Amino acid sequence: MRKEDIKKISDCLWEIPKTFRRDMRVPARFYTSEKMLDDIFCDKSLNQLVNMAALPGIVNFSLAMPDMHEGYGFPIGGVAAMDLKEGVISPGGVGYDINCGMKLLKSEYREEEVRPHLDKLATEIQGQVPSGLGRGREIKIDISSMDKILENGAQRLVEQGYGEKEDLENCESQGKLSLADSSMVSDRAKNRGRDQVGTLGSGNHFLEIQKVEEIFDVKTAESFGLFKDQVVVMIHTGSRGLGHQIATDYIKIMMRAMPKYGIELPDEELAACPMDSPEGKKYFAAMSCGANYAWANRQMITHFVRLAWKNILGEKASPLVSLYDVAHNIAKIEKHIVGGQLKELVLHRKGATRAFPGQPVLIPGSMGTASYVLAGTEQGKESWFSTCHGAGRTMSRRAASRAVSGEAVVKDLQSKGIIVKCWSAHGIAEEAPMAYKNIDNVVEVVALSGLSRKVAKVRPLAVIKGE
Repeated sequence: MRKEDIKKISDCLWEIPKTFRRDMRVPARFYTSEKMLDDIFCDKSLNQLVNMAALPGIVNFSLAMPDMHEGYGFPIGGVAAMDLKEGVISPGGVGYDINCGMKLLKSEYREEEVRPHLDKLATEIQGQVPSGLGRGREIKIDISSMDKILENGAQRLVEQGYGEKEDLENCESQGKLSLADSSMVSDRAKNRGRDQVGTLGSGNHFLEIQKVEEIFDVKTAESFGLFKDQVVVMIHTGSRGLGHQIATDYIKIMMRAMPKYGIELPDEELAACPMDSPEGKKYFAAMSCGANYAWANRQMITHFVRLAWKNILGEKASPLVSLYDVAHNIAKIEKHIVGGQLKELVLHRKGATRAFPGQPVLIPGSMGTASYVLAGTEQGKESWFSTCHGAGRTMSRRAASRAVSGEAVVKDLQSKGIIVKCWSAHGIAEEAPMAYKNIDNVVEVVALSGLSRKVAKVRPLAVIKGE
């Protein structure tokens, strides 16, 4: 891929024409700015975007958001809409961490009111919420209870008293995909998830106590219940080992099944089957279970964060209220206008966030940098109402670990007044801010292209990480 192979559509939108490669069914489009363009040529993400354009049943374009970087099958930041009847579904277009996503809790307090309690609060949250690779809770859920979570998601937890109905009202799909079928999830996947409901993943997952630093859209911020210097809590995690196992199981199944349907793809990581095939339907049912598990996971974490909040600030402390919970690794059946007609499509968003008009959009930065709250716009229909999901990597985890030590990253964050709680500095270096694109630049592209509009910028006060 060379710069001569792409054409500029607008200041923030670029296209690789359908004529670039014979197997492309649609053009490939990606959002970025001139100053970030060179970064995209540093990995295989553009080639992966072209590969996406070869998928059977893909509609309009293969798309990538400004945080795009190399992933498994799809680039991270990839978006593809497939015709429900003629298209395929691809686990590589969802990712291994099914429904990795964001949840934001808002308080009624300003930074000055919480600052004296901040270190104790961060320590208490770290104690209440297990975090890191393989870490789970002491109690394992039995398989029958697990099946109910897989099929009912966050709704099951709220029924059991681990939240309020407002949590579901302020959650994408009310915290449940209805086509989930727990019988389509392997016992191995279920067993991996039995002790991980209410736990934080490793890698780029985090739990942050933040403050609202800047308001861009006063009216929308007020409607979201956000104000300057407000303390909020951001949760970033997904479906843990359960989701990873579902992806592993079905990628193997689809790789074996593709010849039966005459599907040939330029990369085996794109392994896909027709949406209306037995394999496609089973994967969608299992993936829906993984998504429900992730919403339940973030809901349970919310319960324990609220418990920590009251333990430190007192029983009479004003509560933490959910602003929104949104997925950024998921496939969903949605209705969109195609050629002037309303059609049902299978939307793959892999490292991309749903951004329906007026909906809160939560975009985390790299560890220790700013994060953003945005709102979806009508103009977002060009991307199937999708936007970016974060800053996006520019360095591999291994390269970041070679470039800086975890201890140095922690020290740098502490020098900026940010409290860091982690059981081990082993994985901290992998998530150093230097390993990511500048979140301000990424969000600026999102805003200028009309994919979503900026509402507020938040800064971390304390970061809780797994190893």
